[in-house]
Amino acid sequence: MSITTQANDPDILTDFITPNSSAVDASFFTFSGLSGFYNPDPKNFTVIKATMNEFPALDGQSVSYAVLQFPPAGVNPPHTHPRAAELLVVLLGTLEVGFVDTTNVLYNQTLQEGDMFVFPKGLVHFQYNRNHNQSAIAISSFGSANAGLLSVPKSVFTTGIDENVLAMSFKTDVPTIQKIELGLKG
Repeated sequence: MSITTQANDPDILTDFITPNSSAVDASFFTFSGLSGFYNPDPKNFTVIKATMNEFPALDGQSVSYAVLQFPPAGVNPPHTHPRAAELLVVLLGTLEVGFVDTTNVLYNQTLQEGDMFVFPKGLVHFQYNRNHNQSAIAISSFGSANAGLLSVPKSVFTTGIDENVLAMSFKTDVPTIQKIELGLKG
């Protein structure tokens, strides 16, 4: 028997949640962490987040943002957001995106500037800048103030799962698993 559970942001009973301090003004509802995000030449895949951790006014609002910057040939490895769907829009360049549903069907698409793609909540998905000469930028919005992130490569290969279990699961040998683990730690 398989049991699956999922959780969402709780509904709040007030218009918004404020910190315990008594003085809240419009600056509490303002976030400037995305200003100047544009980097025309990113060296690595970079995420700039605006979740309730960075922007406390989002607490209870069931929404958050992320700016994704891809260098040429950059990838956002397979991952999931257990608490939210993701709506991605490409601002610059092109991205190959996709997700795998619970029946192991891959849904992938090449997105151009202005295209949007939705990744259903909790499903493994990825984004890849196939262009080896131009960077790409996308913005993702989430249906949670804290969507959560589970990186498939890191959760599988850097958390101490027995190497024999991994070798048998991936139908390979332990030295191959060790090579993957070493690559992810570097």
